[in-house]
Amino acid sequence: MFERFTKQARLAVTEAYAAAGELGHRQVGTDHVLLALVREADPATGGALAAAGVDADRVRAAMAGRHRPDRLGAEDEEALRSLGIDLAAVRERVEAAFGPGALDKGTRKARQHFTKDAKKSLELALREAVRLKHRSIGAEDLLLGIIRAEGDGYEVLRDLDVDLAALRRALESGRAA
Repeated sequence: MFERFTKQARLAVTEAYAAAGELGHRQVGTDHVLLALVREADPATGGALAAAGVDADRVRAAMAGRHRPDRLGAEDEEALRSLGIDLAAVRERVEAAFGPGALDKGTRKARQHFTKDAKKSLELALREAVRLKHRSIGAEDLLLGIIRAEGDGYEVLRDLDVDLAALRRALESGRAA
């Protein structure tokens, strides 16, 4: 399917992986694709998002709290301690058995993958391109797929009070077939 993507759409997918990595997320969701679309300079999506008041800082802020960190925080450790689980003791026993940093090895280089919603949005982007009679899948089709999939990217746009119907109309009229 990626061979049908425009250069901008391929760049958005690549940048979504990078955005997830920067944020320490193992899964690439529709919100990461949205962030990538906001960051890139594609006129169709960039103009429509800017007109809707969406920028990278606002998207990043709206994404906060949507993803669980790969590591436990102080509150998590305290909650486990209240149940009689001492994480320091667990770490010590694991490292004694498997070597220093054994618990960290899998989290640093774990391969990122698309969430179910992100995969669905890519499929829906293809459907949007076909519906609009586009010869290729462009960045605007990716954004239409995000809106249609109603995953995290859609929720971020809703949290930012974006008029999704107006955004959809702007995207649909933004590129010639």
